Amino acid sequence: MSAPEQKPDSRGRLSATDWEQAALDVLAQGGVAAVAVESLARTLGVTKGSFYWHFPTREALLKAAIDRWEQRDEDQVIAHVERIADPRERLRELFQRVSREVQSHLVYAALLQASDHPLVQPVIERISRRRLALLTAAYAEAGFEPRAAQHRARLAYTAYSGFLQLNQRHGMPRMDQEEYQAYIDHVIETLVPA
Repeated sequence: MSAPEQKPDSRGRLSATDWEQAALDVLAQGGVAAVAVESLARTLGVTKGSFYWHFPTREALLKAAIDRWEQRDEDQVIAHVERIADPRERLRELFQRVSREVQSHLVYAALLQASDHPLVQPVIERISRRRLALLTAAYAEAGFEPRAAQHRARLAYTAYSGFLQLNQRHGMPRMDQEEYQAYIDHVIETLVPA
């Protein structure tokens, strides 16, 4: 997958956002180790000097890119879903939304594979806590006792994480769009109370 077409600013330089997005594109395809300044510069068609204009180190870029992904996840998925009053509808919408975020899945799966990396570990922990809290609250509001709501939330989150890992690490055959939607519908039917 190639990086999206970049639009330099009026002075001909790429922005920090351009570098962060390019890093996320590479991370999604090749994992944390694939994020390298020289190869990103080649992909973006610029020199490494453009990189150092915005970031002192590769780690600074990696942190900024991961933070951008986490914030986008928060803004585009979690914040939207939290506003839905009906807990069952909130769960359905959450499952539908996360099933459509292809790059977000790939980034998350890559981060899971590098969860022992010092920049990645706190992000995975924050995201996991936030997602589990959202799921647990929705299940509790849907009528589950607190312990059962926690168990159901863990089951849902494990199903999501496990599905990504099976596809990324174990080369499960890709599903076509119809088959994938049928799978998502089955997940919703199984995990969202009537």
